[in-house]
Amino acid sequence: MNIENPRAFLASLFHVAVRAADPLKAIRAHLPARPKGRTVVIGAGKAASQMAQALESLWDAPLEGVVVARHGPIAACSRIRVLQSAHPVPDQAGIVAAQALMAAVRGLTPDDLVIALISGGGSALLPSPPPGFALADEVALNEALLSSGAPISAMNVVRKHVSMIKGGRLAALAHPARVVSLVVSDVPGDNPAFVASGPTIPDAAGREDALRAIRDYRMNISTDILDHIGTVETPRPDDPVFAGHAAHVIASARVSLQAAAQRCGEAGVTPLILSDRIEGEARDIGRMHAALALEFQAQEGPMVLLSGGETTVTIGPSEAQAAGKGGRNTELLLAAAIDLDGASGITALAADTDGIDGSEDNAGAFCDGGTAARIRAAGGEPRAHLARHDAWSAFSLSGDLFETGPTGTNVNDFRAFLLL
Repeated sequence: MNIENPRAFLASLFHVAVRAADPLKAIRAHLPARPKGRTVVIGAGKAASQMAQALESLWDAPLEGVVVARHGPIAACSRIRVLQSAHPVPDQAGIVAAQALMAAVRGLTPDDLVIALISGGGSALLPSPPPGFALADEVALNEALLSSGAPISAMNVVRKHVSMIKGGRLAALAHPARVVSLVVSDVPGDNPAFVASGPTIPDAAGREDALRAIRDYRMNISTDILDHIGTVETPRPDDPVFAGHAAHVIASARVSLQAAAQRCGEAGVTPLILSDRIEGEARDIGRMHAALALEFQAQEGPMVLLSGGETTVTIGPSEAQAAGKGGRNTELLLAAAIDLDGASGITALAADTDGIDGSEDNAGAFCDGGTAARIRAAGGEPRAHLARHDAWSAFSLSGDLFETGPTGTNVNDFRAFLLL
């Protein structure tokens, strides 16, 4: 098959993947039964306002509540209040938002229903430091976690031990009301307790697991926080306050990748889903994808390698001051572009399904065998940009940035390598 515009084709796969995680479609399939009493909506994450808007359009009974989205454009809601706070570094608005969510679920009865709309990004959007700690402590913790290179599951085990709202605590406050959590998963493996550090869903990981993660990933955590983690435990899943609760993963990377694969098949291109749960250092995963692309290019006929998950970018203490602009998808793709330098017939896209990758406004970037040369022609050096975590600047020089704006959902990273 002749694909005249490889980038347009890859962009179409991205948009197919995003549509497969559309909150309206996903929530419609998982609506809980109407309760005898009140229906209270709470939620947090990058898709919070879109999920709330979808629920409002589908719920033909009284509805009230509050959700928290990141600063920026939001979907309009009439019955559910939408607050906004900062991501990825928490701010004071997040403190106010967390208090609003906790207030919304207090004083409920067994006849009431709480619908929790949870999506990725909620950890940063809901800072709620324990007594004796301040927002600055949670900001410092968040920065230490983000620079550690730890996978999201390890980071969230630590986060939930330094919070008054995460790790199931928000759902515990709603007792004796029933809580139904509808989760758009952005974590490898789709464990709903890991999404947004599980404010309404407890998991079995305890303080020893948190301390082990801090040790294993050499997190630069203050002594005060370490001492605090050593003295607290989060609610356990078998705690009676969670009896009757339910959690549903309504959208995930696996579903989105399958939708993109189906689109490939319809276009006469062979799809191969490598995995929906790839983790690891972004530049290493980028080189792995480049190697696989070069290997599979020898196969007969056009092919697309698809993958998802969440890679990490480790910024060491000596690198922090000189670190440039970018995110995990652009860093991954810059590493791939270096290894694909001069190759023909390979075009790739790596992007975050929420439409924002890292520190800038791009969703990700494209690359092909000429990307590295274009960066050099514009005055940059690909390896130097990669060394200082400045992938955004490199792709800005080459004209390869991929911009979509916020998509209203978040099922983590999307990668597609087209082999012709």
